[in-house]
Amino acid sequence: MAAAKRSNKAKKPVTKVTDARVRKGKVKPSDLKDLKKLGHIASLLEPLHAIGVARDKAGNRSLHMDQYCLLVLMWIFNPVIDSMRGMQQASELDVVRKRLGVGRASLGSLSESVTVFDPEPLAAIAAELGDKLPDRTPEKFHHINKKITAVDGSVFKVLAQVGQLAWVPTGGGKSSCGYRLHAQFEVFKGIPNRIDLTGSKPKGDADERVVLEKTVEPDRCYLVDRGYQKYTLWNVINAKDSQYVCRLFDSAKWEVKSENELSDEAKAKNIVSDQIVRFGTENSRTPPPDHVTRVVVVKVKPHDSRKAKNAQCGPSSDGYLRIVTNNLEVPAEIIAALYELRWTIELYFRIIKQLLGCRHLLSHNPAGATIQMYMAIIACIMIMAISGKQPTKRTFEMITFYFLGWASLDELEAHIKKLQPSAD
Repeated sequence: MAAAKRSNKAKKPVTKVTDARVRKGKVKPSDLKDLKKLGHIASLLEPLHAIGVARDKAGNRSLHMDQYCLLVLMWIFNPVIDSMRGMQQASELDVVRKRLGVGRASLGSLSESVTVFDPEPLAAIAAELGDKLPDRTPEKFHHINKKITAVDGSVFKVLAQVGQLAWVPTGGGKSSCGYRLHAQFEVFKGIPNRIDLTGSKPKGDADERVVLEKTVEPDRCYLVDRGYQKYTLWNVINAKDSQYVCRLFDSAKWEVKSENELSDEAKAKNIVSDQIVRFGTENSRTPPPDHVTRVVVVKVKPHDSRKAKNAQCGPSSDGYLRIVTNNLEVPAEIIAALYELRWTIELYFRIIKQLLGCRHLLSHNPAGATIQMYMAIIACIMIMAISGKQPTKRTFEMITFYFLGWASLDELEAHIKKLQPSAD
């Protein structure tokens, strides 16, 4: 790909996501089909070119945000590059500069750039691309009429010179330094619709429940684990005309107001009760839910908490899965099936950790880490747009071979034709 020609005329800096050049609707459905072309990817990122140049009155900046993002994308699809220094060395290669349309980047410019780059416009581009992906919601969930969204968080451990992603915190199951990534994952599109980065300790503003409270959107069905058990969070979600499906701790207490009759389908799914309940007491210091709540209890295999080396695990289970929701309409077996979908976000974390190499951070700067995560999202969108499926190791390898020049476009398309169609 020939290097893109740029005008010497200074461009107006992008300061907000709502800027005309990155506003909603800028990305077209046809853009997904062209994601296999590096030149087209560069054109999608081109609106980022002027970000971070407001203080550069002399026009001396040699590395712009769109170029930095392309280098990060190169790192994702090239397992040989495992550090910022490796990315800098790759930028010295004529072939890399020609295909990506970037110049030589010094280690200092790579490190300094992320302190002035704003990730929000990149988030807007990722969101627009994600909106063009087909929604593959199965028919049995159509009555939810909400965007089914799994929510969870993971920890980044930051080291002195390189940030290493600590998906399993060390040191007694706790992490004392780094970042916590909070992701909201659209289950039937296969990508996050939002990510937030906070301090690693789950306290104060970094508490996962506090983060979700601040970022709740209307018309979503949030699937969350027991760590999100909080009455005020449930109230916020309900007030936004959204729904929640939340696992309860085994020790949770409630008052039964009425029993819903179980269908044969519910009994076949090991559901033992479906109740309208009331949480809290009149003397409780914590305000109870301000809306009607429903608890579905499912019989599961009990297990004891086991802790492996350098691993963190949840509490034991007594053999009953307690699920609370504000959805009073759908059958109990659908509520249980919704909660099972929460594990899709764990699979996504596994994809970006093991497949896309994001167990390591290129930058320990919060903006740099956020840019890397959004480029990982765009990489997932690329793979799904090219293959029509969730990323797999074989497809990732084939796309990597193609971008490295080891496979032709015909060979990539032949590989895609052999893939089994995704089940709806």
